[in-house]
Amino acid sequence: MLRPEQLLHPQRVPVTPLEASTLLLLRDRPEGGWEVLMTRRSDKASFVPGAYVFPGGGIEAQDAQAHAQVAHRDGMAPGALTAAIAALRESLEEMGLLLAVHADGRPATQADVDALDRHAPLWPQLAQRGLRLDVRGVWQLAHWTADRNLPKRFAVPFFVARMPAGQTPVADEAEQFEPVWIQPQQALDRHAAGQMPMIFPTLRTLARLARYPSVQAVLDAVAAGPLWASAPRSGLLRGEQHRCMEDEAPFGELAMVCPDGQILHPLDWQSERAVPLRKNLWRLTAPNANVMTGPGTNSYLVGEAATGFIAIDPGPADADHVQRLWEAAGGDVRHIVCTHSHADHSPGAFLLQALCVQQGRDKPLIHGLPSAPTARANSQFVPDVVLQDGERITLAPLGLEAEKASSIRHTLRAVHTPGHAANHLCLLLEEDALLFSGDHILNGTTPVIDIPDGNMRDYLDSLDKLAALCAAQGVEFVLPAHGYVLGDALGVIARLKAHRLAREAKVLAAMRQQPEGSVQDWVAQAYADTPTALWKLAERSLMAHVERIRALGLLHVTD
Repeated sequence: MLRPEQLLHPQRVPVTPLEASTLLLLRDRPEGGWEVLMTRRSDKASFVPGAYVFPGGGIEAQDAQAHAQVAHRDGMAPGALTAAIAALRESLEEMGLLLAVHADGRPATQADVDALDRHAPLWPQLAQRGLRLDVRGVWQLAHWTADRNLPKRFAVPFFVARMPAGQTPVADEAEQFEPVWIQPQQALDRHAAGQMPMIFPTLRTLARLARYPSVQAVLDAVAAGPLWASAPRSGLLRGEQHRCMEDEAPFGELAMVCPDGQILHPLDWQSERAVPLRKNLWRLTAPNANVMTGPGTNSYLVGEAATGFIAIDPGPADADHVQRLWEAAGGDVRHIVCTHSHADHSPGAFLLQALCVQQGRDKPLIHGLPSAPTARANSQFVPDVVLQDGERITLAPLGLEAEKASSIRHTLRAVHTPGHAANHLCLLLEEDALLFSGDHILNGTTPVIDIPDGNMRDYLDSLDKLAALCAAQGVEFVLPAHGYVLGDALGVIARLKAHRLAREAKVLAAMRQQPEGSVQDWVAQAYADTPTALWKLAERSLMAHVERIRALGLLHVTD
């Protein structure tokens, strides 16, 4: 578990979200495609004035008390039913639209709507006309919880339903104005042109809905349950607020650095300065960005002034990068650890060691596993100390400092994880339950498994080993050698393994379909969803899958 005292910023308690509900009414267009109903909020509204939104509003006590007066599907959870009722009630109040049925099953008409007073209590009026709200065709699309830093927050299920036939939306001209039917992509284009102001959840909802060709396609997609739930986080990119959802690369890092949602953490990739992630943790990214390394190789410093530092993966043979790493540690590098021997990870270790000695410091030993005979020529590596599976490196204050801060410790445990490379190690910072994953787990891509030093069977086994470790130690965050910190460690590992096995199934299918095919033939089939520019790289991992398939005898197994 992360030590709270190592957080960079004093924490605030986020405001408790208010419960609200939203309804997206959809209709097919005669000329093809479909539209969603949007409306403009009052310029005097206390929340997002002037923005284009979907109808909706706060959940009220009357919504929870009206279950018996509503036609609904069997098995609807009480909370979901209450929220759906609120969405329909608000749609009537704001837009004059009524999803309801008569006792004989006839849907409500425009005449029924016209007979209602939208500002008077709803339920007696419905009973008088023999009407019941009808949520049987209302399905939850998503759930949004507003950013943790906002002074006013809402937790909002987004529902979808077909527009009731024969009715016309009429805004209440108090809270909502200018109802408009619009295609999702058209709304996004107008927003980009500065014509339709919208907030983040609305934009992201439209962007995801734009993928569907029809109303029925949307309803089919949500029939099994909501498509997403999100409580976005924000950081700083080029000095401006940058918001992201859980499936976007920076989300985990923002969760680790600013768990309370304060917008303080820079997300720009640069190689000039070390980026603080915790009081006891810095990241400095080497200037070696390319298709293989992403934004560059991440070097990490673990420790503090009282203990000195452990440098993890000092990177390529780049003297300037190593100099910056040494300066970020205040020159006090006590240990150097390499997760593996690849040329973008280990050569800088020897430059850093030499720099420490040159500057009159004690010589830090280089820890790791020596490269295997299968390693490529540019990945030969012999450490000073062979770091076996389960071994620990501990930083603690020395001398007088030890008496002042006896409780300060930073312990790295080695975890042997062959697969990407035969000598690959991951490292667990035990006191904070943080996993440094080297190249075994990356953010934004999957590692190449390059035989013979790489091995797919070992790689998958190592993922299982890491999953067990994360479950046992409560690891939530993974710090990769390339890309931002990842949150949801167990979920990340599970998805990564599922991806590899799904790719392997495609490789196996290609091999069975083209038993005499070339590697290029198999790549074209198994990696058809990958840009062709990456197929040459994909050949390496494909061959690792082929090796595993053959070793397990899967090629000759039929369903």
